[in-house]
Amino acid sequence: MRPTVLTSAMSAAAAALGSLGTDPGSDWYERLDKPSWQPPGYAFPLVWTPLYGLIAWGTGRMVERADPDDRAPLLALTGADLAVNAGWCWAFFDRRSPAGGLGAILLLDGLNVALVREAARRDTRAAAALAPYLLWTGFATALNAAIWRRNR
Repeated sequence: MRPTVLTSAMSAAAAALGSLGTDPGSDWYERLDKPSWQPPGYAFPLVWTPLYGLIAWGTGRMVERADPDDRAPLLALTGADLAVNAGWCWAFFDRRSPAGGLGAILLLDGLNVALVREAARRDTRAAAALAPYLLWTGFATALNAAIWRRNR
């Protein structure tokens, strides 16, 4: 199986699992004090849909360009990243825990840095494809932290 096919399936699974744990229309979420700079709700699927495409392509290209011995560890890193990505939704929304979400997204940030670093070692285009994901989750970390601070 081509790596990009596998990373596409992994990305789609993460998106689907994460969406099952997300409920931005819940009374709990609606009552949270959120910063004025939070994007409107419709922005999130508009951003995440192409990001998942970039993740699938960038990680697939990274794995394709890797030495055969490095492919399994890179796929494991991608899997861990996408599992934490989906897990954030469950920590924040399902558990109704901005603190849990913050812990998850900080871990995700570290995994994203590792993904971009590993991609850059193998292919600059793969790293460039993953850069928007790193930037968006950095923004999401600041947003999660602001929500946590406002609602302790």
